Amino acid sequence: MDSLRLKFNMIFLLSFLAFINGIKSDFLQAADQKNHSSSGKQTKKTASKKRKKRTVCRLFFQDYKTKTVKWADVISGDTLRMETPSVIEGFPKFDAEDQNLVQMESSSGTILLGVRDSEGGEDQSGWIFINSGVKEESHGDHSHWYYKAHPKVIASQLDTEQGNPAHLYCYQGVFYLANDRISGYTRLDPQTYLDQPTQKIKTGFHRGGGNHITLAVVEGKTGYASWIDGGGPQKGIIDVTRIRPEGNKEIVYSFALPSGAIHGATTCAGKVFFAPADGICWCEADLNPLPQNKKHVKIHHLSLGKDEETKKPNRTGAFSTHRNYVLFLSGKGSTARLCLLNAKSNQPEVISVPLNMLEGNSPVALQVIKTAWGKRLAFVFHNHPKELEQDEFLSIIDLDPDNDLDFVDAKLRKQIKVGPSNVEGHYGHHDIKFDRAGRYAFWTEPGAGKIKALSLKTLEPIYTFTVSGTPTKLIVMGQQDRMK
Repeated sequence: MDSLRLKFNMIFLLSFLAFINGIKSDFLQAADQKNHSSSGKQTKKTASKKRKKRTVCRLFFQDYKTKTVKWADVISGDTLRMETPSVIEGFPKFDAEDQNLVQMESSSGTILLGVRDSEGGEDQSGWIFINSGVKEESHGDHSHWYYKAHPKVIASQLDTEQGNPAHLYCYQGVFYLANDRISGYTRLDPQTYLDQPTQKIKTGFHRGGGNHITLAVVEGKTGYASWIDGGGPQKGIIDVTRIRPEGNKEIVYSFALPSGAIHGATTCAGKVFFAPADGICWCEADLNPLPQNKKHVKIHHLSLGKDEETKKPNRTGAFSTHRNYVLFLSGKGSTARLCLLNAKSNQPEVISVPLNMLEGNSPVALQVIKTAWGKRLAFVFHNHPKELEQDEFLSIIDLDPDNDLDFVDAKLRKQIKVGPSNVEGHYGHHDIKFDRAGRYAFWTEPGAGKIKALSLKTLEPIYTFTVSGTPTKLIVMGQQDRMK
C-alpha cells in the first residue's frame, strides 16, 4: 500500500511540475512575443525618423559654354541634393561660335526654346520643342507630380527659313516665337501635341512686326507685334493680326506710337502695353480687329522722366505681369527702380520702388512669385558688363506688405550678395525661377558655375549646387509631391 501511495504521489508531483513549466513556457513565449512586438514598433519608429527622399522639382538650364540645355532633379532628404545634370536626349549639336540659345518658356509639361545664328538667319536658326518628362495629375484643388520619364526633344525646326528668332512668349499656355527676319511670329500650342503625341507638330505663322519683334497676344484672339525701327517708315509701328491656329498672313491694321525703338510688349486687364524709346505707351485691347477700328485706337503715354546726364527719356525693355499689375525695370545705378502699373485703373500711374544699386550695375531678370505662405514677391538682379569688377546682388521686393492686393505700398525687403554673372552682350545674365508650390527659388550664377537654392519662407539661401559649364537661363518644373 505504501508503495502504491508513493508511486501515486510521484506521478502527481511530476504532473504538477509539468503544469508549472507549461505556464512558465506560455508566459515566457508571450513575453518574448511582446518583446518582439515592442522591438518591431521601435524599429518602425526609428525608420520613420529617417526622412524619405522626395523629388522637389526638375531643373532645366542653358549651358552657354556648350550651347546645350541640361536637366537634373532636385531631391529632398536630410538636405537638398541635385542629381548630376545631363543634356536632354535628342538635343541638337550647335556651333558654339555661330549659334546661340535664346529665350525658353514652359507650358503643360513642355518647353519651347529659340535658336539664333550669327548670319541673320541664313545659317541654322529656329526652335526646339521638348517634353520635360514631368507629369501633373490634377485633382481639382491640388495636383500630384510624377518624374518617372526623362526629358527628350520631340521636334525641332532649324533651317534658313525661321527668321532668326530672339523673343519667345507664352500667352494663355500657347507659345509664340518671333521670326524677326521674316516679319512675323510662329504659334505653337503644346496641347495639340499632348492630345496627339504621335502626330507631326503643328505650327501657324502670323504676319506682323519686324527686325526685332516684341509681341502681345490678347486672350488668344489678337496679336500686337512691334517694329524695332527707331526711324524711317516703320518707326513706332504696331501691326494688329487675328490669331488663328493655322496662322494668318493678313495684317488687319497698323498704328504708330509717338516714339520708336520698341523693345517690349504685354497685355493685362484688357489693355496692351508697349516699351518704346520714351516711357510707356498703352491702348485698349481690340478683341475683334477690323480695318475700320484703326481710327478708334487711342494711344496713352506715360513718362518715366529723363536721364539727368544724357537728358534722354527713361525707358524700359521688358514687362512682367502679376494679377492686374504690369511690372518693369528702369534706370541704372542710383536711379534703378522697379515700376508697377495697375492695369485695371482707367489712367494707370507709375509706382516706383528704388533698388539702391551700385553705380555701374543695372537691373535685370525680373521675376514675380506668390509664395506658399501667401507673400507676393519680386526678384531683381544687379548685373554689370564683364569688364567691370564689382559685387552683384539680388533684390527682393515685397509687392503687398499689408496683403490688401493694392501694390501701392510695395517696398524693398532685402538684398542678397550673389555670385558673378558672365555677361557677353545679351547672354550670361543671372536668372531665377521657382517651384510650382512657391517654396523654393533657384537662381543661376554664370560666372561661378553654380545654381543656388533659396527658401521662400525665410528668404535665405539654403544650398549651392556646382555644375559644369556656364549656367544661364533656367526653368523649374513641378513641385514636391506629398502624397503617400
